[in-house]
Amino acid sequence: MTVTQVAPFTCQKDQFQLDDSAHYLNCAYLGPIPRSVEMAGITGLQTKRSPTPFPSSEFFSGCNHLRERFAALVGGTSERVAIMPSASYGVTAAARNLPLGRGQRIVILGEQFPSNVYIWRRLAVENECELFTVHRPGPPPSAARWNERLLDAIRPGTAVVALPHCHWTDGTRIDLVAVGKRAREVGAALVVDGSQSIGAVPFDLDEIQPDALITVGYKWLLGPYSMALAHFGERFDDGIPLEENCFAREGSDDFQALVDYTDQYRPGAVRYDVGETANFILVPMMIEALDCISAWEPADIRAYCVALLESLTNELREKGWAMEDDFWRTGHMLGVRLPEGWELDSLQARLVEAGVYCSLRGDALRISPHVYNDASDIDALREVLLSFST
Repeated sequence: MTVTQVAPFTCQKDQFQLDDSAHYLNCAYLGPIPRSVEMAGITGLQTKRSPTPFPSSEFFSGCNHLRERFAALVGGTSERVAIMPSASYGVTAAARNLPLGRGQRIVILGEQFPSNVYIWRRLAVENECELFTVHRPGPPPSAARWNERLLDAIRPGTAVVALPHCHWTDGTRIDLVAVGKRAREVGAALVVDGSQSIGAVPFDLDEIQPDALITVGYKWLLGPYSMALAHFGERFDDGIPLEENCFAREGSDDFQALVDYTDQYRPGAVRYDVGETANFILVPMMIEALDCISAWEPADIRAYCVALLESLTNELREKGWAMEDDFWRTGHMLGVRLPEGWELDSLQARLVEAGVYCSLRGDALRISPHVYNDASDIDALREVLLSFST
């Protein structure tokens, strides 16, 4: 590991190679990789350049380290971690292994990210289930009522509750502890997409008890693209993977004996791994990224983002920009709606002109800093937003 523990609220920009002329407040779109993560990828390339020696154990050791790092981050068990290429892959693996009966209910949120929607739409049709969407009850602040309606929707006959940790368009917090408790009361499986929170917000598997937690690596975990991680609970111990990866089978570490086929999978969630799991470039990068996140600690990352956004949040709220109450925001990102009469497209043009990078998602402007941002980035954003709204 190359990153040392730092005190909260300390900018880590020097550990990144960012464009000095840009104010990048868009981690929810694409997280930059730290310099050490970049170097891990380069070292991986060099290893593949001349693979002598390259023992067969290398196909497993890096993956095992990666499982351990992710399990430690979320409070899980390494044997229950699967390595995947995307959130949609993980959600689909979970969905295909959950029994659904005719007339049962699948609960999702309105405007939820598509990777945690499309498979449920398909399965609802195939199994004649009800896909029940809990829509936002009104413009923010409305998260308290939204969470109440969500709990009301999880009733007897619900088979699956598929949710994010926070809403991807604006960071609205979902009370997953209450949701998990309600899901268990009615016997429903809880599938959580943590792509917009894991790494920047603490997540406690023991407290929430999801049946499956899936997250991408390229956003808040500051890792490479085409890398995702999942933690599968006991519901999935005897499931069928999306593909038959030979390394998911017992005894696969003995390459000479691979001709001795077996129907037995290795213990835990390894069966759900994508093929060619031991990517000699992406796996070392993801390990290093998790080391960085663990060194900084998600609680401190969240606190740093909250501190960066606090004054801007208060100013925009006073000027009539709609946003969720602080209690119902995860805090690491801020979604705001413009005062009446202003157009998002015009705002985006001004932001681009000022070199400020945020995202338009739904009807919200999504602002998502990380540890590489400082007050100057927020000041650049503030200048555009406040001048735009006067």
